[in-house]
Amino acid sequence: MAIPYGRQHITEEDIAVVAETLRSDYLTGGPRIAQFEETFARYIGSKYAVAVANGTAALHLSAMSLGVKPGHKVITTPNTFSASANCVLYCGGEIDFADIDPQTLLLDPNLVEDKLRQVPKGSYQGIIPVDFAGMPVNMEDFRTLADRYDCWLLEDACHAPGGFFVDTQGNQQFCGNGTFAELAIFSFHPVKHIASGEGGMITTNNEAHYQQLLRLRTHGITRERHLLAEDHGGWYYEMLELGYNYRLSDIQAALGWSQLKRAKEGLARRRELASRYDEAFAGTALQSPLPHPGHAYHLYVVQINDRKGLYEHLRKKGIYAQVHYIPVHYQPYYQQLGWKKGDFPHTEAYYERCLSLPLYPTLTDEEQQFVVESVQEFV
Repeated sequence: MAIPYGRQHITEEDIAVVAETLRSDYLTGGPRIAQFEETFARYIGSKYAVAVANGTAALHLSAMSLGVKPGHKVITTPNTFSASANCVLYCGGEIDFADIDPQTLLLDPNLVEDKLRQVPKGSYQGIIPVDFAGMPVNMEDFRTLADRYDCWLLEDACHAPGGFFVDTQGNQQFCGNGTFAELAIFSFHPVKHIASGEGGMITTNNEAHYQQLLRLRTHGITRERHLLAEDHGGWYYEMLELGYNYRLSDIQAALGWSQLKRAKEGLARRRELASRYDEAFAGTALQSPLPHPGHAYHLYVVQINDRKGLYEHLRKKGIYAQVHYIPVHYQPYYQQLGWKKGDFPHTEAYYERCLSLPLYPTLTDEEQQFVVESVQEFV
């Protein structure tokens, strides 16, 4: 059998919704977009949601809306996909990194503060924490830090729709709900919790950001009468700022909306599978993820000294594990900017040992048992 690390789950209901959209009057710019946005905002707990072409577009537009420009410095984690950092560079800003907490694998707020403390207040404009693998960042801690040093927060929650942490008042704070970060972003790539082929979403509780993002995803254009300098008639529009064509199609929105209806079911299955892995690997040389009740388990990442050996052993059995991620500062482009191996020892030590095992809602119990036995055989 061939078992990938992740896999989309497309049902007949998904197909029917997409087919219905294909027969409708709108393939893009139609009612499915608003339907998906409103349903997603309710699911996450935010006031607003803006659907865009993909998670990278969501990051780029968010950086634009937050005002990143040449001379601005932003901190993120090196343990992420490069898009989390690239978005700052797209706007002409400068990206900086702080190392991870080796237990949570998330951006360490103490190490971020070490950087902020060493320079005059205002030297850094923002922080981009990442909910890596589905482990939720404590955004309340980062909000306190950001307020202390006059920074904005952009939460990269691509791995964690439905994930949560508990705040100091005892409330569950769902990833991307807008309580602590100005903006948050999500991805609907096929291996994510919700798949629309390609697609992304930006969530916020700030109406000004929301209105600007609606414009930025469509070339910076508005038809809102109260924003126009002139009004030539019902056909008239004006481009108020330099935006992009980062729209999501109605076809993709229909698929995403249909998938969202069973998001809680999929998340529950991911947590069930993760719990079974935890139990199977307890007491072995394999290091499992740190337990957390609000973990969204986009990935189940183990750590082992002979990572390459385990990777190749599993491939021979048709189990296609994956590595998440090659540290951003290892990439040749970033090394041209001055980063080098040795800069972030916790991230680098993690990278040498990490492997993502198969985890997705349609992974059967039998398939998971085969994965477990294959791993145990190697260990």
